Amino acid sequence: MTSPRDESVSFPRQYARTQRFTLGAPRGFTVSPDGGRVVFLRSGTGPADAGTDRSHRLWVLDLDTGRERLAADPEVLLAGAAEELSAEERARRERAREGSGGIVGYGVDGAVELAAFALSGRLFTAELRAGTARELPVPGPVVDPRPSPDGRWVAYVAGGALRVCGADGTGDDRALAGPGADGEGAADAEEADAEGADAEGVTYGLAEFIASEEMNRGRGFWWSPESDRLLVARVDERPVRRWWIADPAHPDRAPQAVAYPAAGTANAEVRLFVVDLAGNRTEVEWDRAAFPYLARVHWSAGGPPLLLVQARDQRTQAYLAVDPDSGATRTVRREEDPVWLELFTGVPAWTADGRLVRVEDRPGEGGARVLAVGDRALTDARLHVRAVLDVGSEDVLISASAGEAAEAPETGEIHVYRVRLDGEPGVERLSEGTGVHGAVRSGAVTVLSSARPDVPGSVTRVLRDGKRVAEVASYARTPGLRAGVRLTEAGARRIPCAVLLPSGWTEADGPLPVLMDPYGGPHGQRVLAAHNPHLTSRWFAEQGFAVVVADGRGMPGRSPAWEKAVHRDLALSLDDQVDALRALAGRFPLDLGRVAIRGWSFGGYLAALAALRRPDVFHAAVVGAPVTDWRLYDTHYTERYLGRPDEEPEVYTANSLLSDDGLTDPRPPFRPMMIVHGLADDNVVMAHTLRLSSALLAAGRPHEVLPLSGVTHMTPQERVAENLLLLQVDFLRRSLGLDPSSD
Repeated sequence: MTSPRDESVSFPRQYARTQRFTLGAPRGFTVSPDGGRVVFLRSGTGPADAGTDRSHRLWVLDLDTGRERLAADPEVLLAGAAEELSAEERARRERAREGSGGIVGYGVDGAVELAAFALSGRLFTAELRAGTARELPVPGPVVDPRPSPDGRWVAYVAGGALRVCGADGTGDDRALAGPGADGEGAADAEEADAEGADAEGVTYGLAEFIASEEMNRGRGFWWSPESDRLLVARVDERPVRRWWIADPAHPDRAPQAVAYPAAGTANAEVRLFVVDLAGNRTEVEWDRAAFPYLARVHWSAGGPPLLLVQARDQRTQAYLAVDPDSGATRTVRREEDPVWLELFTGVPAWTADGRLVRVEDRPGEGGARVLAVGDRALTDARLHVRAVLDVGSEDVLISASAGEAAEAPETGEIHVYRVRLDGEPGVERLSEGTGVHGAVRSGAVTVLSSARPDVPGSVTRVLRDGKRVAEVASYARTPGLRAGVRLTEAGARRIPCAVLLPSGWTEADGPLPVLMDPYGGPHGQRVLAAHNPHLTSRWFAEQGFAVVVADGRGMPGRSPAWEKAVHRDLALSLDDQVDALRALAGRFPLDLGRVAIRGWSFGGYLAALAALRRPDVFHAAVVGAPVTDWRLYDTHYTERYLGRPDEEPEVYTANSLLSDDGLTDPRPPFRPMMIVHGLADDNVVMAHTLRLSSALLAAGRPHEVLPLSGVTHMTPQERVAENLLLLQVDFLRRSLGLDPSSD
């Protein structure tokens, strides 16, 4: 179910107000092991307000009755007060690209009967069977609370320390690690005194910047299955270089210090401890000099604690089993790759009988990304595995795309498969129809979400033993866009593309000005067989453009060789944009004399690169939050592709916009750029745009700079997001010589 469209409000305003039409859609599903409940988040209280209400609430779907009930309402729990976020919570949400409010995350016990969450830095729990919620009086501000598997305790982070309290509200609250813990605070103080510094910058239980921004690890502590101890990450950011993020619109405010590990500089030091409920701690020992990145942590009843640690160059990694009594580790498996080793969601993990579950790149013609259990690959090159969704007693649930050996291409599709651990048949597709599908499972109950290219939003069905038993309602607004999307492949390399034309276009209208609308960077797939990922592209098409979205080399979903082709040459992505454009010109009404490109983040880098290096192809560029000098971007991402700048400076020079030949080439044409950047961006800092603008000015190159005051790498502010789209259209029309009044 979706809410009706509102034709009285423009798309840019709708898009901003609804947070890209995500408000009102259910998310964050958890299934109880008894198969009786599905817990989830959804904004609003019903169809009337959910599509524009930014405050998410905690809901429970009772599968016995088929009814939804509200488990926790932020407005009630905060008595109508506005939500206040701590600096730690703001940083956590920025890393997760979370722009909404209310209950945006929660943890549950093993039985999924108790949920814990933070609101305004305060700790709350909800009894999911009874439907009651209450606050636990603990020191704050609280970050990332998680109940123990047995439901007796809640662990959380406050003031840089990992703390635990009784889930029954008895007030049994204490610090286990960090400031205020018995012995631990003193230990940190002694270390600080020895180093001539204070203990500021040392935290317990939080993920460091690199882990949450690039490794998809947003957690910093993990309960044991027996609920008697935890694995706790200790993060020391003192070695990390400090950058300063100022707000020029408020010169009275001091700049914000940010520990930013730029390429080639020091990372935070991460250690791991086993901590019991009395605060006794044992350090987990591994060769941190060889493997400084703590990429994954898994602790289940299937085996001992399991770590995945990576070398800094990401070409070597080790799976380590931990003895929680001594802290000693043993190597379960070691992997190497001449280019880089990918990190995947859901792995590593143990099966119930203690076999290692992982996703592995295997060599061969084009390569294959397979699901491996123990020493056996359970899939082959017909599937390109994306993530492990659940490990059951008899099978593994995965998401995957069609691999290089698939019988037919499935452009932009992602499906859910069940892979048996033993016996036949080995692989069974659970999702049906063209689309992008995902799932959450516990036991016999699976929550299957499906998005399709011709239908707005997504549909979430609950299956028991493969049969539908319920549907989780979505109250997301429906965008009033009519431009269709054609998914296809282009050129000799079969580049995945989405092509969008104005809904009223006919052949008599002739060829259309072209807008290339890529992300273009590694791990940022944009060509998806779903409706909502193409909403802004649809809107630009309705403004009179033929919009082309092309996913060149570096994108996931094809093969390891396709992804890793950009190694040491991120600018290779531009070649694929040009090839796709030219290949599509013979099949669609594209006016190659009027071609623009727009993009954000890596897409901004690609747009600027297009204007500088290929002015023969591109005539204007909207450059959003671009990475212009890769020396200013973070370690884990940048060094994966380009190595270290002190070891391979020529690679950084070749991939930099600031040293591009297009800046100094005296020959016209000089293509106009509109560069957009948030002044509060702590991911791609404003220095990228300022340095590019200075270089363009010195070279006499036309450009515009649009600074966004108070905006980070996201643009959640409604008016900013709305006007940003309108200003881009105005710039593109001016730059391509189009009628500014045309629709």
